Parts: sequence; structure tokens; C-alpha cells
Amino acid sequence: MNYNKAEFIASYGLASQLPGGGRPEIVFSGRSNVGKSSLINKLCNRKSLARVSATPGKTATINFYAVDEAFFVDLPGYGYARVAAGERRRWDALIDRYFAAPRPRALLVQLLDCRHAPSADDRQMLEYLRYHKVAFAVALTKADKLKKSQQAATEEEFRTLCAPYGCRAVVLTSAESGLGIPALQQLLDDAVQKALAAQGQGQDQDQGQPGGEAADGV
Repeated sequence: MNYNKAEFIASYGLASQLPGGGRPEIVFSGRSNVGKSSLINKLCNRKSLARVSATPGKTATINFYAVDEAFFVDLPGYGYARVAAGERRRWDALIDRYFAAPRPRALLVQLLDCRHAPSADDRQMLEYLRYHKVAFAVALTKADKLKKSQQAATEEEFRTLCAPYGCRAVVLTSAESGLGIPALQQLLDDAVQKALAAQGQGQDQDQGQPGGEAADGV
């Protein structure tokens, strides 16, 4: 994918507003203030594609970005205690409806702060992904805060912790230094290309069925 070819599409606060499926979707999930916006900006080599807020719980919508031939889907952050109960229920319903819909999700990136053990909310999200069989990888954020001597051990610790939930890969990243960004980009690119290939095969099968559209020249 060409990560420089990126633009903000829209923010959606209600499930009924979500656009129909089309491009493969890379989904970003994580607790409030874990660094989702910063990571998206770094992946796309932009400073303000995704707005970075110093206030946890600020993003209350699902934000869509067109990145070359895919969509980046930024889910609302979870786990901020000061959010009103009614607002939290709306967020929960919005996320549940997103995952319940048959969308072309290529991969979910679950963000975890590498400096701390996963919180109860993080573990609940990991269990949610396992239960619903959502394909996901983990991006460990804020790796620039670790000593270099800690990085390999931290990555392996999280890999062992996340494996029972069905995690496909763990990548240590830093939106400040760029650590791990090329590896994460390659992981996302592979997932998108696999999804596009599957879409193409599905279209070929549809065209081969009675009543389907014939291929050009047939």
C-alpha cells in the first residue's frame, strides 16, 4: 500500500451512519490515550491526519480514513472512567454493531501500552476478539519509553500473554522514534492484499454462477 496516499473520510457516532463495506478495513482498537491517533499518523507519514487529543475519552466516534486501497477504521477508546454511563453505553452499542455487521475486515490492530500489564479493560477486549474470532495483531505502543535492553523481553512477554487470545503477531512500536513502523506497515499490507485477493476470488465465483455477470469478452 502507498501509506502516503491517505485522507480522512468521516466520523460516525451512530451505527446507522456507518458506510457500507467495500475496501478492506484495518481496524484500530485500544484504551483511551494509548496512542491510536499518533500511530495512525506515523503509519501514514502525516502529523495531523488523525487528531491527537491530550484528553482521554475524547474520541467518541468511529473514524474512517482512506489509505490507498484500504480503509483505516479508528474505534473509540475504551476504559476512561469519567465518561458518563449513557455515553459509555452508546460507545458499546456502536462498537458491537460495527463488529456484528458483515464488513470486509482485513485485520484488527489492538494497541497495548508496552510499559504496563494489560488492564482489565484490555483483557476484556482481548477476550471479546477471541470470542468473536476477530483476526488481530497487537501493536505495543510507547516503546521509546523502554530501555533498549528491555525491548526484546517485553515483546516476548506480550507475545506469550496474547497468544491464548488468538493474536497473530506482536510488534513493538513507537510513534516518536518510528521503531517497528515498517514491520507493522508490512503486516497491514499483507493483510490487505490477502483480503483483496479473497474479494477477487469471490467476484470470479459470482460471475461463474447462473445469472452472474459475464467477464469482459465472454
